[in-house]
Amino acid sequence: MFKKPALVLLIFLWIFYLFYPKSLIAGNLSSLSHLIGNQDAILVGDPEGRVIFSKNVQKKLTPASILKIFTALVAFHFLGEDHRFNTDFYLDRDSNLKVKGYGDPLLLSEILDEISEILITKFVSIRDIVLDDTYFQHPIVIPGITSSFEPYDAPNGALCVNFNTVNFKRKNNSYVSAEPQTPLLPFVLPRIRQSALDRGRIILSNEKKEVTRYTGRLLQYFLEKKKVKARGKIKIGRVRKEKDTLIFKYVSRYTLKHIVAELMEYSNNFIANQILIASGVKLDPPGGTLKKGVQAGYFFAKKILKIDDFSFVEGSGISRKNKISADSMYKVLKKFKSYHYLMRHTDREFYKTGSLKGIRTRAGYIRSRKGGLYSFVVMINTPGKTTSSIMASLLAALG
Repeated sequence: MFKKPALVLLIFLWIFYLFYPKSLIAGNLSSLSHLIGNQDAILVGDPEGRVIFSKNVQKKLTPASILKIFTALVAFHFLGEDHRFNTDFYLDRDSNLKVKGYGDPLLLSEILDEISEILITKFVSIRDIVLDDTYFQHPIVIPGITSSFEPYDAPNGALCVNFNTVNFKRKNNSYVSAEPQTPLLPFVLPRIRQSALDRGRIILSNEKKEVTRYTGRLLQYFLEKKKVKARGKIKIGRVRKEKDTLIFKYVSRYTLKHIVAELMEYSNNFIANQILIASGVKLDPPGGTLKKGVQAGYFFAKKILKIDDFSFVEGSGISRKNKISADSMYKVLKKFKSYHYLMRHTDREFYKTGSLKGIRTRAGYIRSRKGGLYSFVVMINTPGKTTSSIMASLLAALG
């Protein structure tokens, strides 16, 4: 039996051990308060999930690209982290090759080339190449996306290749591909000339289903390179499963977990909304729409994360209509913690940044000396300010 003084001392030491480090760190972090304005917010949680510093945590602010962390969780929930997108290839009775897309965000030139190697074992000639992009609604209009040539404005669709972009440069007074694995097709030259650029990566347009037709043109190129005769045209159409014969199902080499790692690394808006729209189909089949994707996001936020103070209009963070509080973003981080290794990292920090005009955000984790992970959300919605000084102080305080 403990004597009363010893018991009191033991309780005191336990309380001291439990709370003193937290108080010490909170004291070190208090100097951050003056860096957080009325349109900014910060929240820091310790490895056990306790909030150790916060300011303006209930204020709904524009998250920019840190919203992609939430979108990744939505996709994991509805699709599963091991989900692989597929693309189906059919032949009809008239020897037309039909291609049906299901929203694969990582369908690339080199993959189409590999697919063509398999397809040439199924036929020696075809008539038309018929492209079926009906798995997603057309067009899909993403709030915040403009009609620029910038890759961050790339349109979404069910059957797309190379993120709906073309990478080119000018050489000897003519345009050539800037990627060895991707030919520069005559089909894209009008778009390149319209951009008035000498080099760079530009997006294709959703007008007249240009993005879908480009996939067909690229596939045709790889087939003809392998001596397959394509005697017809590139057309938009539909697969008739009761009549057409499935000759090959391409299942992506990339799992959703890999796709999310790419999303965290390159902050690709196209990928974010592709996986959001695909998640919406799982919630409300058939057919992918942005509305269904947004509904999937709200469902996950409310039912799983218990978040109500949230305005969600698309999955990339490009829209300023997206609004979330630091407190709610902290709930997102707690759920994503087991996936922290998918994020960019430097030394002890795993992070995602966000940037719009007048907005800078950063969220992620900082590894403690004992190996645990502090979680942090920094949302700066004051024009002209950055997260740099805040992060420098934060890393020093949590050292």
